[in-house]
Formats: sequence, C-alpha cells, structure tokens
Amino acid sequence: MSDMDWSAVEAERLLREWTLGESLVKHGLSVARCTESYGQREAERLGLTGDEAARLAEMYRCAGLLHDMDYERHPSTEEHPFVGVKFLREQGWPEEILQAILAHADYSGVMPETHLQRSLFACDELAGFLTACALVKPTRSIADVEVAGVKKKMKDKAFARAVKREDMTRGAELLGIPIEEHVGNCLSAMQRHASELGL
Repeated sequence: MSDMDWSAVEAERLLREWTLGESLVKHGLSVARCTESYGQREAERLGLTGDEAARLAEMYRCAGLLHDMDYERHPSTEEHPFVGVKFLREQGWPEEILQAILAHADYSGVMPETHLQRSLFACDELAGFLTACALVKPTRSIADVEVAGVKKKMKDKAFARAVKREDMTRGAELLGIPIEEHVGNCLSAMQRHASELGL
C-alpha cells in the first residue's frame, strides 16, 4: 500500500471486517471523530490548508478507527494492539498511525509523545464515557449531554465504572488543555456526527 492508498474509508472497512460487535464498532467511530477534531486543530496550528489539512485530519481519524480493530478477536494484553499493528504494517499503513495505536495502550512500551499519539490516547476513554453519558439520558442522545454533567458523572465512581478517569484527565494534560476544554472538544465532535454514531 503506497501513501496514496490509505484512507478513512479503508480504515472503517477494516474495523468492520475485524469487529462484529456493534458497540465496539461505534466506539471506533466515536474515537475517530474525536481524534480527527484534534487533527483539524493541529492542521490549523501548523498553518496547513486544503488537501494538506484534510489529509492530516484523515490520518488522525484513521488512528481512531483502527486503534481497537483487533480487540474483539485478540483482547489480551499479550495480543492487543500488537496483532492489529502487525497486520497494518504488512499492509503498508503509515508508521505514524501504527505508533499512535501502540501508544494508546499504556502497557505497549510506546509512550504518547507526538500530537497524534497524545490525541488518540486522550480521546479513547473519553469517547466511551461520553457515549455512556448519552445512553443514560431519557432521549439516549448525545445532543443532550453537557460538559458540566459529564464533569459531575466523572466524580461518580459507580457510573461507567470500567472507564479510567485518570486516563481522561491525563489525556487532557498531555494535550496541554483543561479537562473541561477537552470534554467540550470531544463532545462537539460527537454531536456533529451523532447520526453516524447512533447517538
């Protein structure tokens, strides 16, 4: 696969091919949209426009789509995300995306250092948490989720117990922004794509 061949369309196809569970597919889609929004911000910061800006944002989106593609088949820490990364490397996916996927797993030995790596790490747990916040609303709609409500739910240890609060706060720290801003950024991204996410 040359640099010209990778795309978000192909990334989503692979996610769906490797993942049968709808909730895990939706998690990939959600993380992708949140991560993509940081790619758009980074493109702006770098002064990129047009195709260059779109390509950078698409790379961020692909990392989100692919970060858990092997999780359903290979959920153990011995195999996830290493099996998926090995497959993607053989297919010729950009190394920046592969390193970001490795960095989202805090046991992989790859620390989140680049902006893409930090963005994916920061968005992973938060996207899942925002989905949980939406699903407890009477409407089950992400449109009715607000930053203040999310912050309140973060303090409730019984709510969405599996989501690591420290990863959400550390993610914001890695991006150098307050947690409220990070929640707002991801919430806006998911609200813009609510129909795609089924929220």
